[in-house]
Formats: sequence, structure tokens, C-alpha cells
Amino acid sequence: MGLRSLDKITALQRHPANTRNLCILAHVDHGKTTLADCLVASNGIISTRLAGKLRYLDSRKDEQIRGITMKSSAISLHHKHGDQDYLVNLIDSPGHVDFSSEVSTAIRLCDGAIVVVDAVEGVCPQTQVVLRQAWLENITPVLVINKVDRLIMELKLTTQEAYGHLQKILEQVNAITGALFTSKVLEERAEKDKTEDKPKCRDQLYDWSAGLEEADDSHLYFSPEQGNVVFASAIDGWGFSIQQFASIYSEKMGIDSELLLKSLWGDFYLNAKAKKIVEGAQAKGKKPLFVQLVLDNIWSLYDAVVTNRDKEKVEKIVSSLGLKVMARDFSHSDPKVLLSAICRQWLPVSSAVLSMVCEKLPSPLDMTSERAEKLLSLGTRQFNSLPERTQELKEAFIQCSSEENSPTIIFVSKMFAVDASTLPQFRQRSLTLEEISQRRELARSRHAEMMAAGRLAGGDGTKDPNLPVTQQEVQAAGNTEAKMESLTVRNSTATEENEPKETFIAFARVYSGVVKKGQRLFVLGPKYDPAQFLCMLPDGCHASDSLPDVPHLSCCTIEGLYLLMGRELEELEEVPAGNVLGIGGLDEKVLKSATLSTSPACCPFTPLNFEATPIVRVAIEPKHPSDMPKLVHGMRLLNQADPCAEVLIQETGEHVLVTAGEVHLQRCLDDLRERFAKIEVCASKPIIPFRETVVLPPKVDMVNEDFGKQQKMAIIHLVKEEASPSLSDTVHVDSGGLVTLTTPSRQHTLSVRAFPLPLEVTHLLERSAELIQTLEQLNISVREGKNVDMSPRILEDISGLRAQLEKLLQGKKWRNAVDRIWSFGPRRYGPNILLNSVDSYHRTSVWQCLAQPDATVEAETQSRVLRDFDNSIISGFQLATLSGPMCEEPMMGVCFAVERWEIQSPAVPKHLDSSKQDPASVKAASEKSMEKKAKKAEEDGEDEEDREEVQAPDATAAGCYGPVSGQLIAAMKDACRHAFQAQPQRLMAAMYTCEIMATSEVLGRVYGVLGKREGRVLHEEMKEGTDIFTVKALLPVAESFGFGDEIRKRTSGLASPQLVFSHWETISSDPYWVPTTEEEYLHFGEKADSENQALKYMNAVRRRKGLYVEEKIVEHAEKQRTLSKNK
Repeated sequence: MGLRSLDKITALQRHPANTRNLCILAHVDHGKTTLADCLVASNGIISTRLAGKLRYLDSRKDEQIRGITMKSSAISLHHKHGDQDYLVNLIDSPGHVDFSSEVSTAIRLCDGAIVVVDAVEGVCPQTQVVLRQAWLENITPVLVINKVDRLIMELKLTTQEAYGHLQKILEQVNAITGALFTSKVLEERAEKDKTEDKPKCRDQLYDWSAGLEEADDSHLYFSPEQGNVVFASAIDGWGFSIQQFASIYSEKMGIDSELLLKSLWGDFYLNAKAKKIVEGAQAKGKKPLFVQLVLDNIWSLYDAVVTNRDKEKVEKIVSSLGLKVMARDFSHSDPKVLLSAICRQWLPVSSAVLSMVCEKLPSPLDMTSERAEKLLSLGTRQFNSLPERTQELKEAFIQCSSEENSPTIIFVSKMFAVDASTLPQFRQRSLTLEEISQRRELARSRHAEMMAAGRLAGGDGTKDPNLPVTQQEVQAAGNTEAKMESLTVRNSTATEENEPKETFIAFARVYSGVVKKGQRLFVLGPKYDPAQFLCMLPDGCHASDSLPDVPHLSCCTIEGLYLLMGRELEELEEVPAGNVLGIGGLDEKVLKSATLSTSPACCPFTPLNFEATPIVRVAIEPKHPSDMPKLVHGMRLLNQADPCAEVLIQETGEHVLVTAGEVHLQRCLDDLRERFAKIEVCASKPIIPFRETVVLPPKVDMVNEDFGKQQKMAIIHLVKEEASPSLSDTVHVDSGGLVTLTTPSRQHTLSVRAFPLPLEVTHLLERSAELIQTLEQLNISVREGKNVDMSPRILEDISGLRAQLEKLLQGKKWRNAVDRIWSFGPRRYGPNILLNSVDSYHRTSVWQCLAQPDATVEAETQSRVLRDFDNSIISGFQLATLSGPMCEEPMMGVCFAVERWEIQSPAVPKHLDSSKQDPASVKAASEKSMEKKAKKAEEDGEDEEDREEVQAPDATAAGCYGPVSGQLIAAMKDACRHAFQAQPQRLMAAMYTCEIMATSEVLGRVYGVLGKREGRVLHEEMKEGTDIFTVKALLPVAESFGFGDEIRKRTSGLASPQLVFSHWETISSDPYWVPTTEEEYLHFGEKADSENQALKYMNAVRRRKGLYVEEKIVEHAEKQRTLSKNK
């Protein structure tokens, strides 16, 4: 990058009013990177002829090979609009669903977005996702309808048909925006109704208005007359907004440009006789103005250049437009070259898009108060409840102030790894004029020395090649070569020592203040709370001061500031507010994202909203065991470099990599091999997640016959019978599924029953996992006596969750079930419930943070006896739900009710080891220890009462954390597992939603691949005006590996799937099923060896985990050949 352009960009960074931070969002293959190439080419960074072919912002090798973007890349561009200069910080984001986390990191740093939609495919699943993400982050989008050339060349549409097609695409995009706006208005109306207490009248009618009539949403929608829509073909280099044509035709036709702008898009036509623009083109069968003045000209250009190759007509068009086209473009064999040369001069897409960006997208100064509060709010706190020093930062945040006394606030959205060679300090720099002159003089002096040595040998400066080389020449040449070699070796060694192999740069934005190289800043962790920790810091403290240790707060030094220029980085000394930048030196301080500030009163930003859920797991191990340290180091770097990837170490010691999909997994493995670990690694087959659940007893058998009308056969599955009553003398299972279990010490007896939760309750608990986690944290704070200033919104959400559970859990079995909830699991926030059905135990409700009723001292003392082991019951339940009995996978949708809990000795329990000793000797030893403690207390001057008060908590603690507690945890876990096995067990599989776009020729093959992989088609829809079908199906995650490659092979690349995790679905078949009725016996045979999908999945998981698998090694032994028979 030239020094002049770098100086220009650094000067523009100081004017936030003329700065635009934006990202390009779209579905995969809709033309984002090609459009970005056209915008980059407008600054002269790449050639306009290479735009769309080079894919400049796709700097990775696998991105170029696959042809898709895999990471967000930023570049700063300069654009002159009118008489003002603008700085455009452009971020190109991926469109593939596996990399939607990169989209989240890009959107957080932007104020606006360019949404690109394919003119043929229209709105696709990922288009809806990015529009929702932009809406959640409160950023303003503009629309580019790309690949309009496909309507001409592929679909062969007329101009009138193309106009109707473009109208439908606009309607589809606006429908998504309208749905998002409606949901927001309805939420605000619901909150308003809760806060306002309306007087109740007998004749009062319900107000059915939802507030949508009063709300103004005209600025939200995309409309060409508003100037927020551009029609383009990025691959051919042209694009326009109707403002451009309105200004052109207003001069030619003498019509006011404002009037032409309003009528150029819509049901208007030009009355040639009256020379007026009249409404009602569709009713009168006239060409709309947009077709007549815009589309007809573009269609005729394509017809002349590409379709018919009419040279005379092309020359006429070029001369009438006043363009200059080179002779080599006219004579080129590819007509697209000539077309691009004409279009890039006539309607340059970069000019249209960048002008729309400068006019319609907000600057950093236009940040709304709502967005500032949303970014600075803590999860369970309202912004108004934060400390005053924190609320004062909001003004600097909104004003985007770059003054010296303004607090510096930076958000790091991700860390990305770069090669050391791309850093400016390690890059080969250009020489100055002084250095060039010095090297020239050195070269001349060396040449003179060589000429002098030649004269000494030959007399005239020329040397006879047949003469022998003199010793002086050899020595002189040797000295020169030695100097050069030593200089080269010294430089290369110094470079190798100083140059790091891989370094991390923080992808960030300055929201307030000025960040400078060498500055010290606070790093605020996600759990940092200024209201709680500010009191631990002195007033007016700085990051450079020596400060006490504060949880979730550390300090860092800014080692480098970089201007992000796609594949290159340019070093900066300082960056003012409102700009996107790269920061070096945060490797050890920031893992994935963080908030940096000069003020410790600043709140950490709200966490990023990731649409994709990491679900694909593989176990990684090095090919050579000696490389294990390199693998651990490499996986740590990978975890830091990828915002969505997760690295885990399981209890078995396996290193597990969790990714969002198959393409994401392949990219992570390539990075591990080639960049981070640089070793050969072996990846296991994907670890497929399952869930275990129970269902209601089925009413029909496998051949759909009623159980009550049939006779049982003698063939009965004995597995459950073996596991039920005769397990041991401490476990008893009755016919109703109630499991009674006694601990080995005979002190605690538990009775637990399992039954399935309604499906709606399971989905509700799964959706509300974060809210239940917050509820658990609030309950812990209340139990510890801490004062928590909770946000009213959080309390409303918790109350709403409770009300929904009460509504869904109806019937005799669920009477008062919501108030009797003991815990959620696993991990205290999962989709399983533990109910307290013990009549003699009334414990505190999990909803105690909503209302804390005054409890009497008597109730407290009565519950205190059982409360010592309350946590042991919960811990046993958590362990049981974390790994079920089928294949040690987590449970889902199961409710465990504790119906009996008896304690034989409510006093301080004895240790298990003492039961093996003589009771008399144990008693004597305990009395002696008590006497010694009493004597020691008397020597220290303590009273008898104080001694009792001190000893009581110790005795309780010994009981809570002694062997009895461990036995109770194990007993509760076993009771839950036996209760689970007493019910009909089922496996739950993870399901993908699969969206496939395919033409009618290959639709049958798509269905064939789906059927082969247990897929289920939900619906198919044909896009109007095209032969493209959109197929929506459900596909098990277990069957999805290799699905994309297979479907592309079978359809010759004409169909490509998008897989997004959807939900968990119960597999209907019983993994333990064997024939039990006469009809089943006749239908399936004696062996019943037809494929059982649930059993296949369960055995695969058990085999992977090293559990026992019941399978026949030898089948049909009577058919084996013997040695005697072979003779």
C-alpha cells in the first residue's frame, strides 16, 4: 500500500462523521466476495479486470479451492462522494452456515450492512439468518440484488418478466423485516401492558390493537425510491440505483428529478403523446417506467454484445454513451470481456454501492442510545441500576469522542492468527533514496576493485580466460564473498530469532477515546461486575498503576496497532474512536473476545450471539505419541483462533474438537496440521451426540395390534426382569416402576419414580437454559445472604417461565408440580426435572428469588435436619441425568419424583469405617477425644456454651462431606438409573434441517440420497419463473457425514445442501425390542434380526466408549465347514 494512500486513510480516521463501518452479508454463493472485489478495485488495490476472479479477501488456500469464504476479512477503502471524502471500513463475511459465528463477530463491529441477494435464487435460509442477526445488533441494512445477468442469460426472461421477478424478491426481503418489526412491537406492547394498571370496568372492551398502527416502520423497508436498493451484476462489473437513471433522464426529458425518482419504480408509465408520467401501467397493459427506461437498455446491451455479437450496434451504443473501449477488448474472443469493459465505464457497481453506503448507512456518531445500553448492560442487571461512573460512560460512547480526556473503550470480537511475514515489522520494506545511493556507491567501489585486479593481471582490464587465476584475485573475491555470506547469515539468524512462527491479532473496534501504541488498558472479563469490584480499586486508578488483584480484571499493553487491508497489515501509531483495527500483543490476555478500557467502571460488552451450535465432535490424537505436547499447544492456539470451535479434554483423556459442521471440521483439522501444531494428527470418526429418554408404555405392538387383544408368547425379553427385583438386597422395583433403594450404611432409604415430561415442557426447558442458569445463580446468592440488584426484565422472564410450566403441567399427576421442583439437570439447567414428593420434607422453592416468604424459626429448624444432605440428593440426580444407563449419554425430557426419603439416624452420622470396629471401643475413643477438647477449651478460657456453638457446625460439616453423603449421592444416582430402566426407554437423535436447492432434472436423485440416509422430506416449493425447487427435509446428524459430497456427486454439482442443527427427535423403535406377541413372532421370525436403527446407534456409542455390547460373534454355526469335511 502506498504511503500517500495510507496517510490519506489515517487522516480520514479522525473524522467519524465521514466514516462508515459495514459488513457484507448473504447466503453462500450469492456474490459477496465478487462484490467486495469490485469495491476493492475502485481504490486501485487490484485490477478491475481481475475483480471477481482474484477473490482478494479470500486469502486462505482452502477458500480459493472451495470457492467459499471461511473467515471475516476487513479492508479500509477511500471513496469520494460529492465534495466529501469518506472512509469505508468494509468487512467481508462468510455465507456458509458452518461459519455463521464469523458473521456474528463482524456484525458486532459495524453500524451498517450490505445484504446481497441472488436475483434467481431469491431469499434463502442464510439470508433470513443474517437479517435477523443484523436486527438483533440494531444495525442498518441496505440491499444489493446481485446476478441480474442470470435473468438474461440463464432464465431468458423478458424485461417485463424480470421486473415482476425483482418485485417479488423485494417483497420477500421486506416480509422478513416486517416480521422482525412486528415481534418487537408486540413485545413492547406486552411489557407496557404489564407496567400499566388499567382500571377494570364492567363494560370495558378488550383493546385488540397491538400498537402496529401507531408505529412508524417506513424507514425499515427496502425500496428503490428510498435509495437503499442497488441492482447489480458484480461479475460483469455493473450496478445502479434508480437515482442514477433519474438524474440521467431528468436532463434528457426535462422532467423534475424528484418526480422521476418517485415514479421510476412502481406502476407508472410514460404517455408519449401527452409527455406525462401516468399511473396504472398494469391495468392498461403498458410497460412500466422502470422497464422502459432502465431494463430495456440493459437487455439490448446484452443482446448486442453477448447474444448476437452485433459489432455495428455495439459501436453505436459505445459512441452514444460516450465511452472509450480499447481495441483489444473489441477483438477479444470472449464477449464477456467487451461487456465488462463497457459496463464498468457506464454503470460502475463500486460507485453505485459506495454512494448508497455513504448516503444511507449511519456513521459512528449516529449510534442510538438503545444500542449503547444494550452493549453495556450486564446480563441480569438493568443499565439504570449500574454505578453512576458506568452510566457516565454512555455519553462518551454515543458521542464517539476522541478527546484526550475521553475514556478509551474497545471491543475485541475475535482473535485471528497471522503469519509473521505479514506483520509490517517482519516484511521487507522499500528502500529510501539515501539507502539506494549508499548501495550504488558500494557496488561501484566493488566494481572498481575488480577492474583494478584485472588490470594487474592482464594490463587492459580484460582477462584471458586461459590464464590461471592469481592468488590476489582469489583472496580479494574470497574476502568479498565471506563478508556477504557473514552478513547474510547474521541477518537470517537475527530474523529467525526475532520472527515468531504464528502470532495473534485482535479484530477490534474503538468505540470511544484514542488507543495508542504502548498504552496500558484494563481487560474486562465476561464475569466482571463494576458494581461489585469497583470498591476494591482506588478512585482514579489507571492500568499502569500497581493495583490489588481483582477477579476477572487484568491489564495489558498495546504492543501494535494495525490497519486491516485484507491480506496485508499496515502499522499505525494511534487510532481514534469509530474505526476498525487490529491490535497486537493480546495473545496471553484475550482468549476469544474481550472488552478493553482505560476505566475500570466500564461494563464488559454483552456476549456475541452465535446462530450455529457446535455439534460435530471428533477425538484428536498425534500420529506419533512423542508429538503430544505439540498437539496440546496447537489445539490451544486453534481454540483461540476460531470463535466457534471448542476444545475439550474428556474424562477418558481424549482431546475432543467440537465444530459447527463438516466443512468447519475440515478447516480446523487443516489449520491444526499446517499452522498450529504442524504435526500429523489422526482424527476419529465423528462422535455423534445422542440423548436418552423414557416414553409412555405403548398401546400397540410392532405390527400395530392392540396389546390387550393378544396372547403373550413364551418368548419374553428377560433383560428387564433380570434387572428388576433381584438386583440386590438394597434395591427393590415394584410393578408400577417405583424404585426403593437403601444406602449400604442402612441410614437412608430412597424411593424414586421416573416418568416422561410432556414434549412442550422439554422444548421450553431447552430454550430457557440460560434463564434457568441465571435462576440458579440468583438462588445461590439469596441462600448466601447477598443482596442482588436484579433486572425487572429478568424477574419477568423467570415469572413467565414459571407461568408457562404451570400452564403446560396440568392434570392429577402434575398437581403443584411447579412449586415442588427440587432441581433441573444435568448441570442444574438441563431439560430434566427432579420433583420433591416427600410428604415430610418441605424445602425452599427454586422460585425463591421471585418472592421470599417469611419463614418461622420452627420451620427452619425442622428443615435443617434434612437440609444437610439436600445437596447430596441434587448431586446424585445431576450425575444420573448426565450419563444415562443406555449408553452413558445425557438424559432429556425425564422427570424423577422422590416419593420417600427416610433417615434412620437424624443425629450426626457415624463414619463408615467405624462400623467395622467394636462399638464399645469406638464409644470410648470418642469420649476420650471429647474430654481432651474440653480440657483444651478450659485452658484457653472458653465457656461451655461457646464450645458447643463452635463444635456444632463442625459436626454438621463432617456429616455433609463424610462417607454418608457420598453413599447418598451414589444411592440417588443408582435409584434414578433403575427408575429410568423400569420405563420404556428410547434414544433421541440430533436432527439437521436440510435446505436443498435443485433443478427439476436432479430432484429424483436428491430424494434418493435423502431416503438412503433416513431423511424425511417436509415440503418442496418451486420458485416462480424458474425451474429451481427448494426442498426442506430433516436429516439425522448421525447420517449427515459425507451427505454434501454424495449429493453433489449424484447431481453433478447442481444441488448443494445447507445443514443447520434443528432439534432432538425420539427414535420410535425400542433398542431392546424382541418379539413378545404371536403376531410379532409370525411377522419378524424367531430371531427378529431385522435392522433396529436405535440398537445400531446405541451399540455404536457403547462400542466407542468401551462399554459392554451384546452381539453374536458366530451366527449359523451349523453351516460351518469342518476339517473332516474338507478332506
